[in-house]
Amino acid sequence: MRPVSVWQWSLWGLLLCLLCSSCLGSPSPSTAPEKRARSQGLRFRLAGFPRKPFEGRVEIQRAGEWGTICDDDFTLQAAHVLCRELGFTEATGWTHSAKYGPGTGRIWLDNLSCSGTEQSVTECASRGWGNSDCTHDEDAGVICKDERLPGFSDSNVIEVEHHLQVEEVRLRPAVGRGRRPLPVTEGLVEVRLPDGWSQVCDKGWSAHNSHVVCGMLGFPSEKRVNVAFYRLLAQRQQHSFGLHGVACVGTEAHLSLCSLEFYRANDTTRCPGGAPAVVSCVPGPLYAASSGQKKQQSKPQGEARVRLKGGAHPGEGRVEVLKAGTWGTVCDRKWDLQAASVVCRELGFGSAREALSGARMGQGMGAIHLSEVRCSGQEPSLWKCPHRNITAEDCSHSQDAGVRCNLPYTGVETKIRLSGGRSRHEGRVEVQTGGPGSLRWGLICGDDWGTLEAMVACRQLGLGYANHGLQETWYWDSGNITEVVMSGVHCTGTELSLDQCAHHGTHVACKRTGSHFTAGVICSETASDLLLHSALVQETAYIEDRPLHMLYCAAEENCLASSARSANWPYGHRRLLRFSSQIHNLGRADFRPKAGRHSWVWHECHGHYHSMDIFTHYDILTPNGTKVAEGHKASFCLEDTECQEDVSKRYECANFGEQGITVGCWDLYRHDIDCQWIDITDVKPGNYILQVVINPNFEVAESDFTNNAMKCNCKYDGHRIWVHNCHIGDAFSEEANRKFERYPGQTSNQII
Repeated sequence: MRPVSVWQWSLWGLLLCLLCSSCLGSPSPSTAPEKRARSQGLRFRLAGFPRKPFEGRVEIQRAGEWGTICDDDFTLQAAHVLCRELGFTEATGWTHSAKYGPGTGRIWLDNLSCSGTEQSVTECASRGWGNSDCTHDEDAGVICKDERLPGFSDSNVIEVEHHLQVEEVRLRPAVGRGRRPLPVTEGLVEVRLPDGWSQVCDKGWSAHNSHVVCGMLGFPSEKRVNVAFYRLLAQRQQHSFGLHGVACVGTEAHLSLCSLEFYRANDTTRCPGGAPAVVSCVPGPLYAASSGQKKQQSKPQGEARVRLKGGAHPGEGRVEVLKAGTWGTVCDRKWDLQAASVVCRELGFGSAREALSGARMGQGMGAIHLSEVRCSGQEPSLWKCPHRNITAEDCSHSQDAGVRCNLPYTGVETKIRLSGGRSRHEGRVEVQTGGPGSLRWGLICGDDWGTLEAMVACRQLGLGYANHGLQETWYWDSGNITEVVMSGVHCTGTELSLDQCAHHGTHVACKRTGSHFTAGVICSETASDLLLHSALVQETAYIEDRPLHMLYCAAEENCLASSARSANWPYGHRRLLRFSSQIHNLGRADFRPKAGRHSWVWHECHGHYHSMDIFTHYDILTPNGTKVAEGHKASFCLEDTECQEDVSKRYECANFGEQGITVGCWDLYRHDIDCQWIDITDVKPGNYILQVVINPNFEVAESDFTNNAMKCNCKYDGHRIWVHNCHIGDAFSEEANRKFERYPGQTSNQII
């Protein structure tokens, strides 16, 4: 190669300097973002609804045409770049599956991959402009930090749609001036516009429109209404119309996603020959009683069932589906508002307010039954939507789908409040009683107030779960409220308000008087959720005849049947049914013992502290439920034995360590550990039920108590034992439970 002289290098350097604007002192692109956007011929905006000014569907204008970005491979790094293009400092999150509604036009970018440091989205890798295999159901959105870049040109800020938008909808009863029961299920449709609430012209109003409105208001379906009556009534009233030409398909999650026409300010004649649109909604089973309607009969669905787990409020949680007698989760791939709305309506709520991904409501355990669910929104059940069955390799529980549903407004939160606490999540419970004209606030007697009652109070307050239900509230000042107006409160834990719980009514009977012996709560948005690994119990169960001289320690801790006290110690033996117990925490908060470290009990025999008086009950029952043997598992040492790959252990019993079970971990008591058994020495041969109940006295709050009990079929012939058909109390379908009850020989316990 011919060498290049210094003179030639200088010439090239001069030419490069002339071509480079930076050599002439021009500003860099990073200091003039508005010029950068214009030089590329691109414009950016946020669109969709409902949203805040700094979030929305990302739309790009290229060659005079607005389009969107596909969510495939989209990351927070790409969101950072786009938020800077929009004039914000950075992104705080991003959304997928058209959370802000599907866009229109071209899908400009697909498989967008950014490092986050790019000055322009054009520097990111992608499939190329306009090259995409997506639909608008996969439009990406961003959530930017509400902080503007200095010097950013207003020409490239968020562009708001030129037409008005509907943010809120309500039903206004047209008749009746007195106190009407909530929720309101029938009335005139009103929308909130910038100048206040306005009615909607009923010309062209369809059942699809009513379906969307009812869904927004928390109702699963609509019903026909007496239009003639309301039209006659409308002739005697004046109305303010703001909206007409509503045309919904019926699958929209929000009225703003329908085709809408707004009246102009200078329109003198509005809704000629028409009347206000009227809608009547059907409440779900959970709200039917409070609205004065007959409770709906749930339609038999066989094995196709759906439930929500892990949510802090009604109508939200991780989606779980029942398949072949086993509950499993749903993978969040392609999960969107349409699929979420199908789940919500199937469960008796309204349309979906939010479709959650990434195990936002906690990770499930076991099977993942569905993936890539694609609902139109009209299906009666999630199982009716096209979907793909998957294997364990296709999806993990870190991708479990969840929902937040629209709920009816019941007003129950206005009848309860907390006082004296350090934050709004704790305090002495005060409730409102009395009728119109005689309403007053009062306290609740602390007698028998526990976790279940506190759970209902926190739910009514809209504060999630109860960490503690307190019977004494010495350290919370009651202010000027000293009267006790409710006593004898007893809840199952599923009620929506304390009014639905059993209590003494207007008669108040309290053993301990004074405002310091009243009910209090400490609420939390998250809670633990314990689940026993039932298959392990079945796999590890066996009988051992253990000599009495090896059971002194177990006898001291009351782990043997009462007849052991009269045994001929140290001679003889006890017959023990042994099995391993593996207890997982599937919740969203660690499971911690109720008692503080100062009250833990040291057990010399086993060399560690026990943190709970009663954590698990082990029982042998006859088919009719009579207990014939129990494990006397009085105390436990709680610790993390093993955890999921991405979770670290936090609790261990050794050296007076902290005790508990971390989210994503499990506490394993092996079959060969002392007291991990049921003493069946006195049990006669026959057919029985083995029952294990975790946290039986509800001492510690959990998001779900229905999965705390496990049952197994158990056949004992006097020498051997067969344990089979083990399942969690809520895990089986009704058909499977009927088979369990009809187990051959269950009705007879004859000595073999």
